[in-house]
Amino acid sequence: MRYCQAMAWAAAGRAMIAGLEKGILRWLVDVLAPPRCPLCRAELESADGLCAACWPKLHLIEEPSCPATGLPLAGEWAETVASLPATMKQRPWRTLRAAVFHDAAGRALVHGLKFHDDFAPARLMARLMARRVRDLVEEGMVVAPVPLHRLRLWWRRFNQSAVLARLLAEELALEHVPDLLLRTRYTTPQTRLSGRRRRANLNGAFAVNPRHGAWVRGRTVLLVDDVLTTGATAQACVRALQEAGAGDVHVVVFALAGEPRALHI
Repeated sequence: MRYCQAMAWAAAGRAMIAGLEKGILRWLVDVLAPPRCPLCRAELESADGLCAACWPKLHLIEEPSCPATGLPLAGEWAETVASLPATMKQRPWRTLRAAVFHDAAGRALVHGLKFHDDFAPARLMARLMARRVRDLVEEGMVVAPVPLHRLRLWWRRFNQSAVLARLLAEELALEHVPDLLLRTRYTTPQTRLSGRRRRANLNGAFAVNPRHGAWVRGRTVLLVDDVLTTGATAQACVRALQEAGAGDVHVVVFALAGEPRALHI
């Protein structure tokens, strides 16, 4: 009995020391490198946010929104969404949601994470995405990112969509399956192509990982990406999931880019 008590006290002591070390390390980091606003670099009291001056620059998307395009159904976009041709609303996903518009502020956060290895705003981005899809969460839903080809992953060192997907899964208390989808062939960067050529470029470029082929059948999937422009990448991923027998697929992105007429869904 005394031995067990001693072991318990030792474990508690180690946990206390680890907690103190973690607290001291966090204090040192805050002192030596205080958190800064990812947009203007002003000092912040706590991380994972923006300064008061920059919050209004981030144009949040609210409900109600179009399940096909992700565009708001109220305000300045309402008339545009209502006038979209019927073909625009024939989408492979069940629902598309976006957290913000891909304007100057939204673009800066995306580019900071994607091209400058600035992970500071990633938690904020995930939280803004989470607020857009909490009502879609259901039992057994899994979170999966749009994958990078292994060559591009080697060059970039990380997949920004996988970073957001992991944090989003934590926010929603859902299972994260980072390798659910595979990019089976290297493709020309989408930014260089028109909408029609983007779809052709991605034809057959994605597949469900054989490890998860039987497991994914019937499951609801929340597909995560950083930005949606024409919708070609999300469309190809959703169709790969559907071909593998997945259930409903919802798409959530941090930023919605481009004019409505540029969406080729």
